[in-house]
Amino acid sequence: MTDYPPAHDVAEAAPRRFLALGMGYVATALARELAADGWAVAGTVRSPDKARRLAADGWQVLSWPDNADGADAALTTVLSDVLAGATHILHSIPPDEAGDPVLRRLGGVLGHAPTLRWVGYLSTTGVYGDRQGAWTDESAPLAPLTARGRRRVEAERAWLDRAREGLPVHVFRLSGIYGPGRSALDQVAAGTARRIVKPGHVSNRIHRDDIVSVLRASIARPNPGAVYNLADDLPAPSADLVTEAARLLGLPPPPETAWDDPALSPMVRSFYGECRRIDNTRIKRELGVALAHPTWRHGLAAELARRDPAGQAGA
Repeated sequence: MTDYPPAHDVAEAAPRRFLALGMGYVATALARELAADGWAVAGTVRSPDKARRLAADGWQVLSWPDNADGADAALTTVLSDVLAGATHILHSIPPDEAGDPVLRRLGGVLGHAPTLRWVGYLSTTGVYGDRQGAWTDESAPLAPLTARGRRRVEAERAWLDRAREGLPVHVFRLSGIYGPGRSALDQVAAGTARRIVKPGHVSNRIHRDDIVSVLRASIARPNPGAVYNLADDLPAPSADLVTEAARLLGLPPPPETAWDDPALSPMVRSFYGECRRIDNTRIKRELGVALAHPTWRHGLAAELARRDPAGQAGA
């Protein structure tokens, strides 16, 4: 278990109001834990169906438009009101070609949120680019090879600039995320897994529940301006996960596919153009985090135990 104070101790006697800008896979899991501890929860989504489902939990849910620069002044006003009372914000909306959509829409009001004590920005370890397999900590140079990675670097810099201006920003560089309903087990079971092979290539991953633990630990021990790598302890070839998932399910692994097979999309092939081993020492040393799934082998075993007898991912 991670050694961090309970959320109700962190917030002291003040109201705790969590705002998720992008109520995605990670943010929803964090919100559920905080709501169980008595926090008020609000968040933005793009899907009307998802908005209805989350609103049923008693959360304030707002629809973020596909065009974040559209003339939806009413949404901006409501978000500004919610932000003004928020104590903690998690931002997971990816940047686009024009930059960070949250800063474009809400940058002018961020400095006028007197109750704000913590802002988390979810980035990616893709900002490091290709490290030729070297161990990579938060001090490594940022040298992304893709346009997506370069946009992330610019978004990180924009948010860290806000930290220097007094906004309590924390940046979390995530490795590949897996967890309930989103693991190699689900892909193998669905027949969609690909066992892509590039000799010498390794990648990094982190279980969703461990991400939530890191975020809660940071909330408990805020350090504005801090940057954290999130990864487990075992970088490995992605094909190894597929092979292990097939073994756990008692199924044959899919055939091998070369990483440069022209049938693969350019995005998939670009993934294999970068190789690094992510160093996660800082989350352990500074935040006291003990990963519940220290390797992907632990994580896949846990997901197998979570699955119901019909073979579907459990809740």
